Amino acid sequence: MQSENGMNDLHKALGDLSSIRRQVARSTEFRGYGPATLASTGMVAIAAAGAQALWLPDPANHISRYLSIWIWTAALSAALIGTEMYARTRRIHSGMADEMIRMAVEQFLPSAGAGALVTVVLVRNVPAALWMLPGIWQVIFSLGVFSSCRFLPRLMVAAGAWYLLTGLTLIALADSRALSPWAMGIPYGAGQMLVAAILLFAAKEEKDES
Repeated sequence: MQSENGMNDLHKALGDLSSIRRQVARSTEFRGYGPATLASTGMVAIAAAGAQALWLPDPANHISRYLSIWIWTAALSAALIGTEMYARTRRIHSGMADEMIRMAVEQFLPSAGAGALVTVVLVRNVPAALWMLPGIWQVIFSLGVFSSCRFLPRLMVAAGAWYLLTGLTLIALADSRALSPWAMGIPYGAGQMLVAAILLFAAKEEKDES
């Protein structure tokens, strides 16, 4: 009986410790995103736009190729960010690394999933509305940024506002001009550069205060 009570106390203590770690992680600014890598994903977006401009002058009539370009671009960017985030979080947040990574992924996962599902639905059922995809992607991405703002520098709200504005602007075009390569290249290129600049500024500000 004493052994059983001891095990119950141990499980309770471990549960309490896990809860405390989650609370600490949620109140800690996440530093797993590297400015250089985020800036490089902006360059990847610009390079993808250049590739589309050269090889796909009529995306409205070759939508599968258009989707391939930008889905692969998103996958490459996610891989770059994810790889560095894992290593950087392990180095900076040490004991809380797993919880911090889980928290960061949880903030962006719903928007990423929504973007993927909307893409599938439009491709399968509403092909005439595929010109809306770039704007929808950017609006959904802005929601992921806004969701992450609570554990990132306060200025990150500006990046969320940027993606929301560019997405709504593309939707307002109401035609295939939204499939222009620069309708993706400029918003994501400039947006990721903005995110990198905000992270650099926040790091410098914190260093000056310490």
